[in-house]
Amino acid sequence: MATGANSANPAPAPGIRVLLVDDQELIRAGLALVLSGEAEGESGDEPPIEIVGERSDGDEVVAAVRSLRPDIVLLDIRMARMDGIDAMRALARQGGYPPVLVLTTFSDDDALWGVIAAGAAGFILKDRPADDIIAAIRLVAAGGTWLDPSASGRLLAALRAAPRGDPALRRRIQRLSDRERQVLGAMARGATNQEIATALRVSERTVKAHVGSIFLKLEVRDRAGAIVAAFDAGLASALRPGT
Repeated sequence: MATGANSANPAPAPGIRVLLVDDQELIRAGLALVLSGEAEGESGDEPPIEIVGERSDGDEVVAAVRSLRPDIVLLDIRMARMDGIDAMRALARQGGYPPVLVLTTFSDDDALWGVIAAGAAGFILKDRPADDIIAAIRLVAAGGTWLDPSASGRLLAALRAAPRGDPALRRRIQRLSDRERQVLGAMARGATNQEIATALRVSERTVKAHVGSIFLKLEVRDRAGAIVAAFDAGLASALRPGT
């Protein structure tokens, strides 16, 4: 008796399509090399990663996203004609753009606030090990947030020092339940949904529901936006352990 093709040869998991934008050819070549093994699906059950396009400046991003339809944009901050922040703002004006993972260096600390405020789903240092870069791409493509641990502390310090107290943001923050504030605090400390579920002794599905409710009430699109909104509203206590 013949076995159906679908049961004998299950379709491979759809790949993660990456648009790589960096003005340094050497950086692009290095990242392409890092991801080349992932294109063959060497991570077992994980979907393969494929670079579907490379661009050398921010002013090429909008057209590339429109034509290539990537799942994620890996974007440099510093470029000659248009930097990463302005490129993200241009994408936002188009609407419906894919998540953006920003490539940064230690000297870019002053730009991290602008990156997060512009809607980035995360940032990672260029000299991170290959496994970290791959993990960041997978997490952001799946809808998560990646804050590089070497720079996230300085970013949070900058957020604490930034002017805040927007009345509209405060009103949105007040919509959160006590449990949602706990979840927001854990998100700000970099916890995954699974880690939050374990800490709060609830199911991961429940945590996902809380996260969705937080996004809706704060009128943001992702975890990074929720954290920025909380700091802008002066809700520092929600981001401390134990609250």
